[in-house]
Parts: sequence; structure tokens; C-alpha cells
Amino acid sequence: MRVFRAIEDITGGLPSPVATIGNFDGVHLGHREIFRRVRSDAARLGGVSVVITFVPHPLKVVPSGKDLRLISTCAEKEALIEASGIDVLVAIPFDRTFASVSAEEFVRGVLVGRIGIRKLIIGSDYRFGRSREGDVSLLQHLGGELGFEVDVMEPVGDGRTTYSSSLIRSMVSAGDVAGVVALLGRHFSLAGKVVHGHHRGSGLGFPTANIATEKELLPKNGVYAVKVKVDSEVYEGACNIGVNPTFSNQALSVEVFLFDFEEDLYDREIRVYFIERVRDERKFPDVEALKLSIAADVARCREILSHTRLIEYPSYLTGD
Repeated sequence: MRVFRAIEDITGGLPSPVATIGNFDGVHLGHREIFRRVRSDAARLGGVSVVITFVPHPLKVVPSGKDLRLISTCAEKEALIEASGIDVLVAIPFDRTFASVSAEEFVRGVLVGRIGIRKLIIGSDYRFGRSREGDVSLLQHLGGELGFEVDVMEPVGDGRTTYSSSLIRSMVSAGDVAGVVALLGRHFSLAGKVVHGHHRGSGLGFPTANIATEKELLPKNGVYAVKVKVDSEVYEGACNIGVNPTFSNQALSVEVFLFDFEEDLYDREIRVYFIERVRDERKFPDVEALKLSIAADVARCREILSHTRLIEYPSYLTGD
């Protein structure tokens, strides 16, 4: 996949580009259906498939009053878009100056002037440009004037639920990591470097890897059955997210105990896939009660993981 990180880097236009525009946080199954349509139409026209997005997310720049925690990091989003078979990614730097660009200026200067758009595929509720003034009607009007097609896709879902990034954020925040697979098309995951923590795990008989992650969205505090990728190998484990109330900690931590694993993980990058929530985090009266609970958690996690297949983002492309 070819990536443009500045509008100015696109010179001479692209060959018969068919594009879509959006934030695509999480790259869920609804986004992937749009990408599939973009790829199909680009192939039919002998052109390239293009995804246009913004870095950072516009709501990180334009005040909204929302505590927006993104499902994917920028690196994850790019990897997911590439795995979806897109030819070109245009990652436009979004700042207050760009936020002041009118919808019509964006269409004329970027979509037509730089990309040379031939066809645009968008959702029915898409808004863009200064103060979100641009909509489907404006795009269709300008498309007729400037010579590009506009196709509008209705919301994508399974007949009961419409796939959306906001719903996924809500589900993950509530700890529903099992249910969210149906919207994401994969298990929710986070990556990070293993760093030194309080070193209590070894004393409890369950040495844990403390993870420093850039992921904004974390599942609700508690214990989870997880699968963990170390290099190319996948291991099973139990993960605790929380503040370790038994020890009166205050800082939030993500700690993973890998089953049947004895290597040194410090300073290594690992990825944790959340399979199922086991219980809430809670405070125990003493260390012995905590140890008994951890042992029970590990047994429960082993049971869950013994019959669960890991779904990663490359595997869910099967059938495209």
C-alpha cells in the first residue's frame, strides 16, 4: 500500500482513483464493507482504491466535549487498512488550519486538484469541511460539475446491529470483549512494551508482564482470558487491568500472566488479544485470599481458551 502523509506529496493525480473518506477508527466490519466496494469499483474502472483519512482524529483538534478514546492507534489503523487490500492511503495531517478549510475548497483542491477523483463512495451521514458544512448533497452537486461520481452506502450491519465505532468503544469500555468480535471481525487487542512493575507477581506465584501501551481505549478494569503474541508465537494467559486495590495502588496497570512461559520479556513488544471477561477487579482481605483467587482465575482462563480460536486481522480477510 502506498501512503501519502501530506497532500502536497500527491503530484499529477492518481490513475482513475475510487476513494472513500472517513476516520475509520477501529476499521470494523462496516468500514471493511466500504473498502470492499471501493476495491471492486476501482478494479472495474482499471484504477486504484484510495482511503482518505485524518491524523490525528478531528475530534482531538476541534473541541467536542467528548472524552474520545480511539479503538486503534495510527499504526494499527494503517495496518488494518492495508490488510483490507487498499492500494493508496492518504493520511491528511489535521490541525486547526485544515479544520478551517471549507467543504468546497476540500473537494476542489484535494479530491479533484490533487487526487483526481473519479468516484467517491461515502456513508449516508458523512459530513466534512469547516463546521461540518459538507454533506452528500454538496458532493453530488460538485461531482456533477467537476466530473466525478458519488455513491452513497447505507449503514452496514448484521440485520440487528449497525456497525459503528462509537458502539464498539462503548462495548469495550464495558468489558464486552467477546461480543465486540461480531462488530470488529477480530478480537480486540493492544500492543506494548513489557516494563518493570512492582514485581509482586513472582512472590504470588504468578509472574506477570507489565505492559506500557499507546492504546487509548482499554477494556473495563477486571480479569480477562487472553491470548498473547510474542514475536510470531501465540501463548495463552490471564490479564488484569486495574489499580491492584489489594495493595492500594493508584496507577492503572495492564498486567499479563502467560501460561507455561519462562522467557524474559522485559523491553520486548507483545500483543494481547482479549478473549473473554472473567470477573471485576476487587480488593481482597489478604494476600492468601488474592493467591487463591488468581489460581481460580487461571483455571477459568485455561478452560475458556481451550475452546477459543484467535481471530486476528489478517485472517478475517478470508473470503474477500
